[in-house]
Amino acid sequence: MESKVEKRQHWSKKREYILAAAGNVVGLGNVWRFPYLCYKNGGGVFLLPYCFFAVLCGVPMFLLETVIGQHTQEGAITCWRKLCPLAQGVGYSMLITQLYGRSYIIILAWSLLYLIHCFRDPLPWATCNNHWNTESCVELTSANWTAQHSLTVNWTSGNLTTSSVSEFWERELLSMSGGIEEVGTVKWELVLCLLVCWLTCYFSTWKGVNSTGKVVYFTALFPYVMLAILLVRGLTLPGAWQGVVYYLYPDPSRLADLQVWLEACAQVLYSYSVGSGVLLTLSSFNKSKNNCFRDSLWLCLLNSATSFVAGFAVFSVLGFMAHKQGIPIHLVVDSGPGLAFIAFPQAVAMMPLPQLWAACFFIMLLLLGLDTVFVGLETVTVSVMDMFPRQMRRPWCREIFLLLFCSACFIVQISLTTQGGIYQFQVVDRYGFSGACVLFICLVQLVAVGWAFGAEQMCDAVEEMTGHRPWFLFSLCWRYFTPLICMICFICSFLDHKALTTRGGHVFPDWVHYLGWAIALSSVIAAPTWAIGKIWLTEGSLRERVFVLWHPVRHPIGPESNEEHLNETEMNLMPASDPAGA
Repeated sequence: MESKVEKRQHWSKKREYILAAAGNVVGLGNVWRFPYLCYKNGGGVFLLPYCFFAVLCGVPMFLLETVIGQHTQEGAITCWRKLCPLAQGVGYSMLITQLYGRSYIIILAWSLLYLIHCFRDPLPWATCNNHWNTESCVELTSANWTAQHSLTVNWTSGNLTTSSVSEFWERELLSMSGGIEEVGTVKWELVLCLLVCWLTCYFSTWKGVNSTGKVVYFTALFPYVMLAILLVRGLTLPGAWQGVVYYLYPDPSRLADLQVWLEACAQVLYSYSVGSGVLLTLSSFNKSKNNCFRDSLWLCLLNSATSFVAGFAVFSVLGFMAHKQGIPIHLVVDSGPGLAFIAFPQAVAMMPLPQLWAACFFIMLLLLGLDTVFVGLETVTVSVMDMFPRQMRRPWCREIFLLLFCSACFIVQISLTTQGGIYQFQVVDRYGFSGACVLFICLVQLVAVGWAFGAEQMCDAVEEMTGHRPWFLFSLCWRYFTPLICMICFICSFLDHKALTTRGGHVFPDWVHYLGWAIALSSVIAAPTWAIGKIWLTEGSLRERVFVLWHPVRHPIGPESNEEHLNETEMNLMPASDPAGA
């Protein structure tokens, strides 16, 4: 007897959607990237380009993707059948970037391993009395650091000495090899941590929004508790205000630098999670009459406010570390993994009760990263289920598919736990979800919605769902302002391209850059490839084909059953042969 096809899931409570979306947009980038960019690009004046791109790019794109998901009740790929069938390839581009994005779970494995080490006394990265330390190791947590200031000069400029925390990160936790060509051996403790992370992610998402909606009550809220604790503790440390002043001290001359504006645009797009398909997926589980306009505005405000407040927590601690060591603060400022796994652990090692503060910090990193991984997995799974509803919406099909997908990802990512794994991660991080890829995906979406489906029709959809028409600014942004900005930044990102280097200044070989551009191109090329293939396989003259594929179906919201959606859509599009096989 044939088993019953299940209906598409919905959030049981609206707050589950809010928490899931908040947990996604508030991630690692808010803590370890925005504060550094603010300091690096002119302090307080960096907020000017940041707010410019947030208003004209971030918020319009966030609202657009949220409205698309809720309006169509479909995932990142199939939603385009109801808006602009010619643009369906952009859904595959999103899916490819999500596949590359699964590599970020290695950050959770690093954080978990650090968390385990937090319960040792003394902290293993605070001393030079360990088997992995070299003769050039220096304990930068020393209370009489000012008396050893000559060592600071050697460490920062001559590279004659290395800090104890750097040696723990590079020689113990990673056992880094000399370059990407030297793969080295597998770090089995990292493999075990990676397995724990994948098991956590699987069992948090295996039942869809029914399980994810419950998990986010903890994973989305608890990081704010940890951030508040670290903020209060940081601001009460000696030297904290020196760090805060350095964080926000304005340098108006930096506004003349193109790089400042490009980094502001990239930070907005990354932190708002646009172009990844996540916002489409999460909002597709909403009730059709949910006020997505209000939700989007509040979530964008929450994201930017969290980034700004996190800067106070980070730089107050870095100011304390500089004060403790008696050195200028610019010598201790870092970004990304350098901040999370070197600068911040070094700072907490100088505090009273260092194990407590280190544990708080790495628990916060773990939960921030878990939310992002959850929704990424949900995006991939839902996209596949919406493409093949007759096969995938049967009992246990979702669980089996997710198990196979997570297992495959785990096996592939074992290479990231090798001694050369950090170099592989840097390549995927740089090219797999690069700013150029995100800008291209956003540009295709804007053209498809603003010009094919119609910005005014999208405003009508918002009014139908919420009872209020969005501001006229959004219609202008969807048609003119945001596409123009994305196009300009997309072109400038190639003009300002820099070679990939490691934290220590190691330059990757040429073949790595070629591989990286192939990775980046693999996601970009999906959209035009789909469009060309769809035009080729559709019947009629070239003009008739483009006309049919450019315009949406007459009734984008259909019956409850997704198979009926697909059949109605396919009949209206009249393709006898569909490349997706839907």
